[in-house]
Amino acid sequence: MSQFLIYFQLGLKHILNIYSYDHILFLIALSIPLAFKDWKRILALVTSFTVGHTVALLLTLYGIITVKVAVIELLIPITILIVALFHLFTAGKSGKKESVNLVFIVTLFFGIIHGLGFTNHFRNIHKEASMSKFLAILETSLGIEVAQLVVILVVLILAYIVQTVFRFSKRDWTLVMSAFIIGVVLPIILGNEIWLR
Repeated sequence: MSQFLIYFQLGLKHILNIYSYDHILFLIALSIPLAFKDWKRILALVTSFTVGHTVALLLTLYGIITVKVAVIELLIPITILIVALFHLFTAGKSGKKESVNLVFIVTLFFGIIHGLGFTNHFRNIHKEASMSKFLAILETSLGIEVAQLVVILVVLILAYIVQTVFRFSKRDWTLVMSAFIIGVVLPIILGNEIWLR
């Protein structure tokens, strides 16, 4: 298998696996108020995550920054909670576009946090490879970008079915999914080992 495919698949599997439910929850939270017509915004959001992830991975692999794992494991669900709360409190409001920058900033931040969390796993895989770290990170990032688009496509299809076949309003869909995500991440935040010290 080519080096490109190895790292591209690493990026895909980083998002598209059962153990990456935090990624998937964030992508659901990010995309629940969106529709297919918002494809430019979706692409911009996904790319902002990937940019943050890539920059953080580069900074940690080249030894520029280090962060404690427990802090990262707390920040990941907090960013999911922020996005879900944002959509919960702005569902159905027309002035929401003024706060879109908050979602882009949180998405970029989430990408940075996940890049920091992914460093050790990436380092273990890359130490056996002969190619440059930079190229390997870019190939992994491409896989991450594609995997995120797959998840969001599934969410958009599900939203379309729920809103057309089952006649949920967009507001109700957003409220139910935001509440579900909040219900999933709150126990993760409260159970973090930081609080147990």
